[in-house]
Amino acid sequence: MDLKEKLISSFFAFEEQVDLENDVHVLRNKAIEFFELNGFPTKKDEAWKYTSLNKVLKHDYSIFPKREVAIDYKDVRKYCLHEIDTYQIVFVDGVYASHLSSTTHDKFDACLMSSALNNPKYEPLIKKYFNKIAPEDSLVSLNTAFSKEGAFIRVPKSVIAEKPVEILHFSTGNEAAMMLQPRNLIIAEENSHLQIIERHQSLTENPVFTNSVTEMYVEKRAQIDYYKIQNDKENASLIDNTYTEQHNDSICSVHTFSLGGKLTRNNLNFYQKGEHINSVLNGVTILENKQHVDHNTLVHHQQPNCESHQDYKGIFSDQSVGVFNGKVLVDKIAQKTDAFQSNNNILLDDKSSINSKPQLEIFADDVKCSHGCTIGELNDEALYYLKTRGIPEREAKALLMFAFANNVLDGVKLPAVKQRITKQIANKLGVELGFEL
Repeated sequence: MDLKEKLISSFFAFEEQVDLENDVHVLRNKAIEFFELNGFPTKKDEAWKYTSLNKVLKHDYSIFPKREVAIDYKDVRKYCLHEIDTYQIVFVDGVYASHLSSTTHDKFDACLMSSALNNPKYEPLIKKYFNKIAPEDSLVSLNTAFSKEGAFIRVPKSVIAEKPVEILHFSTGNEAAMMLQPRNLIIAEENSHLQIIERHQSLTENPVFTNSVTEMYVEKRAQIDYYKIQNDKENASLIDNTYTEQHNDSICSVHTFSLGGKLTRNNLNFYQKGEHINSVLNGVTILENKQHVDHNTLVHHQQPNCESHQDYKGIFSDQSVGVFNGKVLVDKIAQKTDAFQSNNNILLDDKSSINSKPQLEIFADDVKCSHGCTIGELNDEALYYLKTRGIPEREAKALLMFAFANNVLDGVKLPAVKQRITKQIANKLGVELGFEL
């Protein structure tokens, strides 16, 4: 039995465990029918031309954990942002870990998706927001079919979340191979502000395949800063589907740091539904060995007087592969749009590669839009200059690569996150630097 067949047969067992009376039941059944018809994407699909899932799908994944595994905070502390006070929503093998979590219903809601789906209090929000911007896509539909657990975050009107929220997913290796499908729903109501840090982390070398979906709604004058830290082990694969709907005068920033994992695919989509919106998409990718990261972005400008800024930097060594497929779509009505898109890459070895495809599709005539892509090596003259100043070659290369990624890190507003990412980049480069970016 291949993975597709296993998932379809497992769906009926899953349905027996969840509430069959709510509206989500209908969505789940439609979703599994769509997945059954379309299956997993292949390289024949234009959007997946440079990324194959064949090696990921070959494992015999457990769809549900056979038993819960208890882990202590000391086992995962280094993956948490313990330098500052945060709310934490923690899952172990897809199961909520209450003893590791710190949720809230005080000034805003940071809790479980399962609670929101089954609590009458949240029924109007679920009807209004759940599965409304996630498209009919095979992997999204698969996630919808099994949607049960994940993070539910809602910040009411004019509330500023006093602490960031961490969404942490750990896989213990209790199963020989495990598939996880978390579902997040994030709502920032009018004039609210929220900061989120998300991480998926394996604790063993056993294969894990995560198919995650996040829907974010950023209402009028609201602001969300989202930090995705992807620095997993080399048998971990992640498909991260994030869909964001913004309204008038809102700001949403998503910073993606892809530093490790077997295969990572980031589908990041922004839909601008009002005027004077700002969307920021930043990414830093540093890969080695045979790691593969694919950034697939879309910013759809649907109204006038809006901005979007995309800046992705990649550093690739050994036989690693990078993909950037970024699209800016400007509707005819979206006059005065200011859209910027940049993808710059450094290849450190002859066998590393990057496939870059920045795109502009513009139907308005009064816009300011630009895109660009560069692929090259480290600057020999700059390297020589640093070496003549007494800096060893290895540290000099690292310094140049830090400088290359620095402007992306400048957009990080949480100092603790910036410090953590700086240390992880230094570790990836194999150096110790006596400074902070």
